Amino acid sequence: MQFEELAKHRFSSRHYQPQPIEREKLLKVLEAARVSPSAANKQPWKFYVFEGREAVMRIAEAYHREWLKDAPVVIVACTDHNKSWKRASDGKDHADIDVAIAVDHMTLQATDLGLATCWICNFDADKCRKILDLPENIEPVVILPLVYPSDKADLNRHQKQRNTLEDIIVRQ
Repeated sequence: MQFEELAKHRFSSRHYQPQPIEREKLLKVLEAARVSPSAANKQPWKFYVFEGREAVMRIAEAYHREWLKDAPVVIVACTDHNKSWKRASDGKDHADIDVAIAVDHMTLQATDLGLATCWICNFDADKCRKILDLPENIEPVVILPLVYPSDKADLNRHQKQRNTLEDIIVRQ
């Protein structure tokens, strides 16, 4: 698949087949995160992988939607604020940016493998932190189910759900 086609096929799936994720596919998704770029190559991330019904039910306690419980694999992407690069001029912490790049790489790799994901950011971070027993410097940023979807992407959705290039470009 060419990149633009791949990007358009990626979508947020909330309806899952009860099929487990093959080990090699899971490892390819995680490898996509490992090789992703980060500010000053600090790689300030950790990925907590929940596989199987019992494990997924544990992390699902941090999210209020029932459909997450149907995922065969859930990855919690966390960032380490002690490790992340901070911009010298204003102290801007790039931790969230770095983990977002890694998660985006995972979502695109998953799509290329015939899998689906859904960025979940509206979760109870304190509850997630307790489930993972995280120290103060590690922040849970994204919960990412990895699934075989039972729904499909509307490949034309970008025509009506995205701004036009003219809307987002400012020429200087």
